[in-house]
Amino acid sequence: MIPTQDASARKTEIDEKLKQEQDTLSFIRENLEKSDQLTKGMVSILSSFESRLMQLENSIIPVHKQTENLQRLQDNVDKTLSCMDHVISYYHVAKDTDKIIKEGPSGRLDEYLACIAKIQKAVEYFQDNNPDSPELNTVKARFEKGKELLEAEFHSLLTRYSKPVPPILILDLIGGDDELETQEEVTLDHLPESVLQDVICISSWLVEYGRNQDFMSVYFQIRSSQLDRSLKSLKEHFRKSSASSGVLYSPAVQNKRKDTPTKKPPKRPVFIPGTIRKAQNLLKQYSQHGLDGKKGGSNLTPMEGKDDVLDIEIDSYIHCISAFVKLAQSEYQLLTDIIPEHHQKKTFDSLIQEALDNLMLEGDNIVSAARRAIMRHDYSAVLTIFPILKHLKQTKPEFDQVLQGTAASTKNKLPSLITSMEAIGAKALEEFADSIKNDPDKEYNMPKDGTVHELTSNAILFLQQLLDFQETAGAMLASQVLGDTYNIPLDPRETSSSASSYSSEFSRRLLSTYICKVLGNLQLNLLSKSKVYEDTALSAIFLHNNYNYTLKSLEKSELIQLVSVTQRKAETQYRELIEQQIQSYQRSWLKVIEYITDRNMPVFQPGAKLKDKERQMIKDKFKICGLQGFNDGLEELCKIQKVWAIPDKDQRDAIRQAQKRMITQAYRAFLQRYTNISFTKNPEKYYKYRPEQVEAMIERLFDTSA
Repeated sequence: MIPTQDASARKTEIDEKLKQEQDTLSFIRENLEKSDQLTKGMVSILSSFESRLMQLENSIIPVHKQTENLQRLQDNVDKTLSCMDHVISYYHVAKDTDKIIKEGPSGRLDEYLACIAKIQKAVEYFQDNNPDSPELNTVKARFEKGKELLEAEFHSLLTRYSKPVPPILILDLIGGDDELETQEEVTLDHLPESVLQDVICISSWLVEYGRNQDFMSVYFQIRSSQLDRSLKSLKEHFRKSSASSGVLYSPAVQNKRKDTPTKKPPKRPVFIPGTIRKAQNLLKQYSQHGLDGKKGGSNLTPMEGKDDVLDIEIDSYIHCISAFVKLAQSEYQLLTDIIPEHHQKKTFDSLIQEALDNLMLEGDNIVSAARRAIMRHDYSAVLTIFPILKHLKQTKPEFDQVLQGTAASTKNKLPSLITSMEAIGAKALEEFADSIKNDPDKEYNMPKDGTVHELTSNAILFLQQLLDFQETAGAMLASQVLGDTYNIPLDPRETSSSASSYSSEFSRRLLSTYICKVLGNLQLNLLSKSKVYEDTALSAIFLHNNYNYTLKSLEKSELIQLVSVTQRKAETQYRELIEQQIQSYQRSWLKVIEYITDRNMPVFQPGAKLKDKERQMIKDKFKICGLQGFNDGLEELCKIQKVWAIPDKDQRDAIRQAQKRMITQAYRAFLQRYTNISFTKNPEKYYKYRPEQVEAMIERLFDTSA
């Protein structure tokens, strides 16, 4: 049971807490009432604000819409005015551009093209919106006028600034100073840069807007003319330079060579300058002098040939071939910047036609001239073909590259010329071989002194010229399928479907066989000609000189190596022929020796006393058969053979020595047998010559100056 005091205190405590809770509850109620009042006030404010907003919206939105409509109307008015101004401007284009169009594009191309663009837009506007208006015809006419002036400006710029390339610059371009380490690449600037940009700009406009391709014809005609003029000026420069000083390169290149004396000489596009002249000079040398340089009794005359002008023409043509390739390459590079891509090949084809046709025509003229010369049996003319043909073949890869994409007729021009040259060259080679074989034996044409015949020197000189063009000459023969003629087996590895594909080794063997054929024909003809001489000794000297000349000429050049390709014993065979003729000549002296042989003279013992009858018999023998016959025979042979000629000093000395040994040995033996036999009081009457005098007489053989 809780005490009363504690219960009272507990009750008091609970009452206090209850009172506190009641106070708190009253406070909460008061606050809730205030909150409700505030909420009601806020709702009232918001309701009032919403009402006002609705009123404002109902007032502002109609104003905004009206303002927006007004703004749209303003914009439409501005646009309409702008369009009107734009449309009206088209009606004034013709008037606004009249002055600029009339003055033309010269010197202000950008401004002129901008003016043309305005006219073009006016044309498009009227075509789309008012095709029946007179203004359309006006602006169309103005546009066409502007286009014509652009075409005229294109023509004017090309004509005014397109100049032939100077010959000196072309020669630097093709001069081939490949060996010079300091060489700078030569470039051609056909047009000034500013002019080139204007030409490119005009051509682009004409293609894109002018719908006109006539300017391409204008372009190739002008550039074609300049290309042809460049080649002609080069040819003229070549002639003048060759005639005056022979300097064909620019001073810059000449000075460059002086600064580098240890470098190799420059490589020129000319291979054998002066080919015909060289052969003629050699021929004159051999005609007038022997192999030792002493004058002989030859009656040879030079081959009928051309003068220095022909050599200049050949070198000039070869230079022009190289120049055409370089200039055509440069023209194509220029063309690619100006002409649209799909028209470039066709335009280039047209551009090079005139120059190419002139080159091919000149080549055809050379072939025709060679053909006419061959008909006159002037086979030296074929020598003009060799350097040209060699250069054409070497240049053909570059030609093919330059002409890539051109018409087939253009590409075939060079191969056709090469084929013609090979055909006429092969014909000349064959007819030359036949002419050597069939050269007539004319007595008046035979050398009186038995020296080298004109036919031999001409044949050797002709063959020597082939050394510089072995592959070319071999290809000539191969192109005519002459393997059957020479019975040369065709190795499948050496041939193909075309004659030009013959290997160099096969061509070399074919050329070797041809040279052997010429030499064989020459030998047969010489043998026939030698029979014209009534004196067999002179005939032997004639054959000896010709065989020896042929052998020495073969040995001094590379001909002997070329001959040995198919005839390895050719040198030995010629030496045997030479020795045979020497022996044949020596037999002419046997009749002189016969006079002093034992069988023609009586035999007596040295110191024996002779009877008058025996002395008279010895005198008669000496007079008729012995020394008298020897003396007369010696004098006669020396007189006759003195005017004969052996141009080769070594051969001449060797033959003299052999004759001296043969004659003086027999003569000394004869004198020794009869020296001690006293058959006369006047021995000098019979012993006319001492052995030394006989040797001196023989020493003067073959010496026309003695």
